[in-house]
Amino acid sequence: MTTPRKDKDRKSDENPPIAQNKRARYEYFIEEKLEAGLALQGWEVKSLRAGKAQITEGYVIVKDGEAFLIGAHITPLRTVSTHIVADPTRTRKLLLNRRELDSLVGAVERKGHTIVPLELYWSQGKVKLEIGVAKGKQAHDKRDTEKDRDWQREKSRLLRRR
Repeated sequence: MTTPRKDKDRKSDENPPIAQNKRARYEYFIEEKLEAGLALQGWEVKSLRAGKAQITEGYVIVKDGEAFLIGAHITPLRTVSTHIVADPTRTRKLLLNRRELDSLVGAVERKGHTIVPLELYWSQGKVKLEIGVAKGKQAHDKRDTEKDRDWQREKSRLLRRR
């Protein structure tokens, strides 16, 4: 007989991340998160299903009232159609509504923030990108983050030994 699964476990199985940007959480204070759709080509969707994506080097710009993901790398599969020239780092349009775009423009232009991609995942059969409005950390902030992370790791070790 199987034990019932917790909701937390079920949710993590529904939307497993395709790619994560752990460096963004280290380099920036994430102040606001938004979910955006991506305008993709067919070969990109196939590659994402195979988990061939990297968003660590990516960033988001807002230009002419539209948001674009630049620098994200989606590796084309070898089985991609022969009549398509696949560009792994092409600029991809983000699908956001007008209110979300206006808030991003305000944060970037007035407050001096930047927009970074945080996580790429599936949601109801569609690819979604979690983006964050972020402010850069100073060197001392990064050291504090490392200290906290080391302390949490040490604390879990001590608790396991009990």
